[in-house]
Amino acid sequence: MYVTDLSILEKEAADKEEENLQFRNHLSAWNHKDLDKLVFELNEEVTAAIDCTLCGACCRSLMINVTAAEIQDVSRKLEMLPGDFKAKYIEESSQGNFIINRIPCHFLSGNKCSIYTDRFTECREFPHLHKPHFKTRLFGTLMHYGRCPIIYNVIEELKKKVNWCITENKARIK
Repeated sequence: MYVTDLSILEKEAADKEEENLQFRNHLSAWNHKDLDKLVFELNEEVTAAIDCTLCGACCRSLMINVTAAEIQDVSRKLEMLPGDFKAKYIEESSQGNFIINRIPCHFLSGNKCSIYTDRFTECREFPHLHKPHFKTRLFGTLMHYGRCPIIYNVIEELKKKVNWCITENKARIK
């Protein structure tokens, strides 16, 4: 059974901050291909058991990057002109990058995305546990440990799979 209660995740994140730092350091010695394989397997297992559309925490807390093509596609789906869509929902950086201009996301309705089938790539791919080179994203992944049930449970299951534990503020392998 996986933990999905966001108040528990938030408390666990605070309680396990040092533990997770030590776990991150422990994983730095792992071969990236072996670690990726393990994370991919755990992600598939956890993702299949957790319906992220019941949560919406990422939609309430993440800054979402958007591409020009996605602006075109979603504005068309919403029957808006791209310029009107950008004026209402998008902020553009001086380098020409686009982000959703509000947190929580405009498209969050309750705990669900109102454009779910057409959601942005960054939303579709979060929490990025299916991508290679997990170790290079571990710092960012752990930033979301206390707000994403999938990340929380994958990390906790990963600790079990690698027989890792913390005792007396020192990490050790069982």
